[in-house]
Amino acid sequence: MKVFMLGWEFPPFISGGLGTACHGLTRGLDHHGVEVLFVLPRPVESTSATHVRIVSPANLSDQPEDDEADELVDPQALFRHARFRTLPVTLHPYARPEDLRARGRTRITTRGASGGPAVPHASDGQPAAEPALTHGVRTGGPDHYGGDLFAEIERYAVLARRLARGQKFDLVHAHDWMTYPAGIAVALSRSKPLVVHVHSTEFDRSGLHVNQRIYDIERAGMHAATRVICVSHLTRNIVVKHYAVDPRKVEVVYNAVEEDGAPAGPPLPPITRDDKIVLFLGRITMQKGPEYFLAAAKRVLEVMDNVRFVMAGSGDMTRPMIELAAGMGIGHKVLFPGFLRGDDVRRIFEMADVYVMPSVSEPFGITPLEALSHDVPVIISKQSGVAELLTHALKVDFWDVDEMANKIVAVLRHPPLHATLRDHGSFEVSRLSWTDAAANCMKVYEAAVGRPAN
Repeated sequence: MKVFMLGWEFPPFISGGLGTACHGLTRGLDHHGVEVLFVLPRPVESTSATHVRIVSPANLSDQPEDDEADELVDPQALFRHARFRTLPVTLHPYARPEDLRARGRTRITTRGASGGPAVPHASDGQPAAEPALTHGVRTGGPDHYGGDLFAEIERYAVLARRLARGQKFDLVHAHDWMTYPAGIAVALSRSKPLVVHVHSTEFDRSGLHVNQRIYDIERAGMHAATRVICVSHLTRNIVVKHYAVDPRKVEVVYNAVEEDGAPAGPPLPPITRDDKIVLFLGRITMQKGPEYFLAAAKRVLEVMDNVRFVMAGSGDMTRPMIELAAGMGIGHKVLFPGFLRGDDVRRIFEMADVYVMPSVSEPFGITPLEALSHDVPVIISKQSGVAELLTHALKVDFWDVDEMANKIVAVLRHPPLHATLRDHGSFEVSRLSWTDAAANCMKVYEAAVGRPAN
């Protein structure tokens, strides 16, 4: 089977779990012999890439040939059947308008771009024919979305459809909402089935303050799709309830954890500090519940003094959280190392005594699996998809900071509990592979190609 895959991040250039999931799933599909053409929305610098590099950069021309896009190859032979293309587009859900303007991006005007919605509100479940590129969105939006993001989404759709003209594939697989317009455009232009992969919804990211434009794009993509893949039953319930998607075409495929076959690298220096380390690792945004982490930290510090809390990551709530920690009087006990990658992630896991994910709404949550793979016990919110999958993890409502603190103290004070969670959790996560996840994804592909649900 040949798949035209659309995503907006891929290692080593990642801002969250989506890139990790895309890499793992692509590796798994590659193992099963599925031919994947992965289209990325922005070029990467060959000096920064690890397992992919640009070999023949070419400027976009008006010719609908395959060399419109920069080609990426895999010098370490990690992929046997996957190819990678990049388009001159910048997609980042948290980019500032001035950042995008500085890159010189200009809006491509297409039919439906400045008028009403290019795709119906999807109440009839059918997408529009040719104008399904922009969904009628304009630049702008709430503060946590870049002002030119919608123009870049439109540009990505236009260029992806052009690139698809010279490709052979059986179906289109679009990851996350920013690629749905491109997925619809490519699928319609080639009369191929569309599979959309819901890694997160606007309800997860924004809570009650849902951006109507984002919601409309998500809903149109889900209704236009032949099949919808959700990363958990939690997400599936949201898709069926809030987006009115036919439950018969919505499948759950759980994420997994990457098998790290790379050398471990030089041993870390011994950690001599007596302090226990409680780790938060993720985007510092409303969705991830950082304020509840700090509230629990304050309660822990009331009964234990030898504890340090590390809030690793970046996001729009970083500065408010630094100020909140200071206002609580625990600023000297909370560290903010910023966004970590590569060896720094390994280092922080090896330092941690317990990992806490207090997410308010987490469609899945790959980081707890990564923590367990590094022998770190985890405490996760019940409002996470990964809670459906893990047995040997402590679970708590994100808002119950007293219980969260109690569980942190219990893990830190009781070595037998720590060892049980670590050992059993590590064994449990070792059984979750991207190869199995890819096999489940392939079943969805077969249903989309052979037995359309629309």
